[in-house]
Amino acid sequence: MQNRKVVVLLKGYPRLSETFIAQELLGLEKAGFELELVAMRRPTDKKRHPIHDEIRAPVHYLPEYLHQEPIRVLKALLAVRKKAGFRKAFRSFLADLKRDVSRNRFRRFGQAAVLVAEWPGDAHWLHAHFIHTPASVAAYASQIADIPWTVSAHAKDIWTSQDWELAGKLASARWVVTCTRTGFDHLKMLAGGKGDVHLSYHGLDLDRFPPFTERHSLRDGSDPNDPVRILSVGRAVSKKGFDYLMKSLALLPSEINWRFEHIGGGEQLPKLQALARELGIADRVTWKGALDQKDVLEHYRQADLFVMACRVTDDGDRDGLPNVLVEAASQRLACVATDISGIPELFTDRENGLLVPPEQPQAMATALETAIRDPQLRVRLGDAAEARVRNDFDHVSSIGQLRTLFHAEWSRT
Repeated sequence: MQNRKVVVLLKGYPRLSETFIAQELLGLEKAGFELELVAMRRPTDKKRHPIHDEIRAPVHYLPEYLHQEPIRVLKALLAVRKKAGFRKAFRSFLADLKRDVSRNRFRRFGQAAVLVAEWPGDAHWLHAHFIHTPASVAAYASQIADIPWTVSAHAKDIWTSQDWELAGKLASARWVVTCTRTGFDHLKMLAGGKGDVHLSYHGLDLDRFPPFTERHSLRDGSDPNDPVRILSVGRAVSKKGFDYLMKSLALLPSEINWRFEHIGGGEQLPKLQALARELGIADRVTWKGALDQKDVLEHYRQADLFVMACRVTDDGDRDGLPNVLVEAASQRLACVATDISGIPELFTDRENGLLVPPEQPQAMATALETAIRDPQLRVRLGDAAEARVRNDFDHVSSIGQLRTLFHAEWSRT
């Protein structure tokens, strides 16, 4: 079947923290899909991954705030108001506004009008990444222009959205994919038989993460001149749990020699750096900032141990299955992580990783100490983790799932 042109709606593009999206876009292009990208926010990252330069699809930007481009928004509203679906979409907007009286709600409807008014004439499908704000824009645009739409749901977008809003989007979209079993179960329950929900792990482009043919070191923390190297990668935001990871590191026995490296940006970096100083471990911690994928790969290969301390925040925000855990595991790097969301779908405690409850610094410290003192355990866990990734988390499978879903819909229309 011939592929139709798909407009992909993104919250922001390109973003260093969303390599899984870029990987999917490139995979779809390689599978023969013609894409056109529309982002709701311009990039804020100063760096970009090499993969972003390989994606051929043109990129367009909606007005992030309606007051910044009022003429563009007004022209769009005037252009789409006579479309057959405009009144239906406006009624949906008013119904949503009664439940969510916010400026953001107005922004989403205005962005939907711009999207429809500037719609590429040869595109026949709309796919949104994230089921919160991008899906709101997509749902309104779909109604205005009678364009079929689908959505990929991930983590924060599921768990910080109201159930009533998710249920409406599940009923409106042709299908929904999500990347963890926990997210799938939640959306399936909310769909109540009125939505088509699929589980599809992101997977990893294993060509970009080829097997690490050398061996990680057998450091055990006993040599002050050759400390164990601990690594973590992620934005410095609350759900990543770096604050209590700092506390866990501070609880390690004094005779263990270690160094910790953090890769990533994030608004909480200054607070974390201050906390490291307060805990007396600042001289053992290096903040690398944001790095591109090639540099991150080299850090995986040089490290002895990878750690993620994810948590569920007070507003329900959480990670799904952090892609960096899949990346680290692909390089035979032993991982210590918390047992929340989709993480236990990759790791089984003591079989291919070490899992601990979230927000328990002493439990995390104990797991880190165990892995540090027993390098042979790290070798065993790392080998098993790599086998799991290469057997079950190849992105070729996820791209194949998406291709099948698109083609199934197109055969009906």
